[in-house]
Amino acid sequence: DSPEIKEEVLRKDDQFLNLLKDVYVESRDPPVRVKDGGGEHLPSKQKEKRLTKLGHLEALDVKKVPKGKISLVEALTLLNNHKLQPQIWTAEKIAAEYSLELKDVNSLLEFFIPFTVLEFPKETKKAIPSQNPKKLT
Repeated sequence: DSPEIKEEVLRKDDQFLNLLKDVYVESRDPPVRVKDGGGEHLPSKQKEKRLTKLGHLEALDVKKVPKGKISLVEALTLLNNHKLQPQIWTAEKIAAEYSLELKDVNSLLEFFIPFTVLEFPKETKKAIPSQNPKKLT
């Protein structure tokens, strides 16, 4: 706010200006390497995708997933298929069918088990008979 400082800032110093005129900066960028791509601008990490195998549940899930990955509905489907028919849906077949690595499929089948719904038979009797039935008076 003081006028002395403003004057000092705005004042030109001829000695520094002459020194500045003698300074010469030369900059060189490293040579640019051009990739063979025909001038196309593609993302550097474009992952290959595959269509999901959902059947009648396709409205519930994504349509494309990267290779090496599965969607949630696919995971539940393959776990259920393996549980119901383990001799047909082996780890090798699942890995080939869903484009997965065998070690990942083995881990998936070992550590994730789908729930089982059990229905208990309906009893025809409404109450459990006791040994000494009580009579109401």
